[in-house]
Amino acid sequence: MALSREQLAQRVSQELQDGFYVNLGIGIPTLVANYIPDGMEVMLQSENGLLGIGEFPTEETIDADLINAGKQTVTAVAGASFFSSAESFAMIRGGHVDLTVLGAFEVDVNGSIASWMIPGKLIKGMGGAMDLVAGADNIIVTMMHADKYGNSKLLPVCELPLTGYGCIKRVLTDLAFLEIKDGTFHLLERAPGVSVEEIVEKTAGKLVVPEHVPEMMF
Repeated sequence: MALSREQLAQRVSQELQDGFYVNLGIGIPTLVANYIPDGMEVMLQSENGLLGIGEFPTEETIDADLINAGKQTVTAVAGASFFSSAESFAMIRGGHVDLTVLGAFEVDVNGSIASWMIPGKLIKGMGGAMDLVAGADNIIVTMMHADKYGNSKLLPVCELPLTGYGCIKRVLTDLAFLEIKDGTFHLLERAPGVSVEEIVEKTAGKLVVPEHVPEMMF
């Protein structure tokens, strides 16, 4: 069965390492903050100038003045620091973020990502996504494998306006975990109960499937 938003965040959390500085994009990526393994020190960074984001706030801990770059209320851990967005983007552009987790509308076999607009629909702007994909080497995209009409979001070539070209190496969808290399999607893991056949059917871009595809572990 397809992964829930929470399970996607849990699987991403398995890619964290002690001491990592991590930027979490809007949407599903923000949930990763709730699944940092016990005993692991990870500092979450936001483009608006916060390093040290904590778990999503409850009604008791919510502070309307404390927000992330997506205008969502957040908490701060002990040792968090606040600084200007200029310094925050210098951190991103300087390659000082160890892992970036982003949502997307589309990803293609070249590792290109379209994540910021659908023509004809109201948008807030690109935000920091373009800087993040340009400045980070280690990026995981989390997204649905197909849209609500069943159309694949893993394509031969992105059809929507690009956020970045050739910058994505790993994609986690509600059906599968994939690596992008040599102009091809490579299937690494499948969601529990999801068949390889379903993943193949819903992947429009070229896909390499190994003889054995393990299920994700939680």
